[in-house]
Amino acid sequence: MNDQDLPADAGPEENGNVDAGVAGEAGDLREIKRILEAALLVAGEAVAAAELARLFDPPLDGETVRKLLAEIRADWAGRKVELVQVASGWRFQATPALQPYLDRLSPEKPPRYSRAVMETLAIIAYQQPVTRGDIEAIRGVAVSTNVVKALEDRQWIEVVGHRETPGRPALYATTKTFLDDLGLRSVAELPPLAELDASTLLETPDAPAKAAEAAFALATPILGADAPDDPASAPIEPGDAGVRGEPSASETQTFH
Repeated sequence: MNDQDLPADAGPEENGNVDAGVAGEAGDLREIKRILEAALLVAGEAVAAAELARLFDPPLDGETVRKLLAEIRADWAGRKVELVQVASGWRFQATPALQPYLDRLSPEKPPRYSRAVMETLAIIAYQQPVTRGDIEAIRGVAVSTNVVKALEDRQWIEVVGHRETPGRPALYATTKTFLDDLGLRSVAELPPLAELDASTLLETPDAPAKAAEAAFALATPILGADAPDDPASAPIEPGDAGVRGEPSASETQTFH
């Protein structure tokens, strides 16, 4: 039988191979998608896209990972658990509406922070990087060592460099953990202070699903107030000697 004897609708053998290859590629992507979904479900924390790509050998390209993550997010849309992107990467989390029920699983109340802690955190978040002297100039009182330690222990702030002035004071900025706890990807997503209600409670919960409450807690009247003309005359908080007279944030700074 020669080529002329073949039925008119019969294609070359290689066409069948091409079709099989396309089907196989689609099947592979579905399997990869399932693996990514499973990895995110069991991770227990945010996973960067680059880490997800390295689950495979050879690693997936960035565009494929982004496309599959977008599909997974769409698949879970409208359910009680959602896939979100935060500063550290991608994670599954409960929707805010589900949080009251989940709170019953953990009767312990989240840590409650003082107004001094929350004001300090808000200043660092919106003015970073800043020194303790910068914070004191805005708040009008000395910054207690315990306040800074509480924020560092919570992994919400860290030292990112030093200002090149006498004493080389440390420069503080917020961390990825801070953004993750608020459900944000970057500090650019922090709500403008003018949109926040400064009268809300100062309790910042651990649950990312309560991100709105945590964001509201960042808004404090002190941020909109002018620093006292004479910072040295401002009251000192108990437990801190306070260091006055550090140069402004506009001067030379060194970052790690």
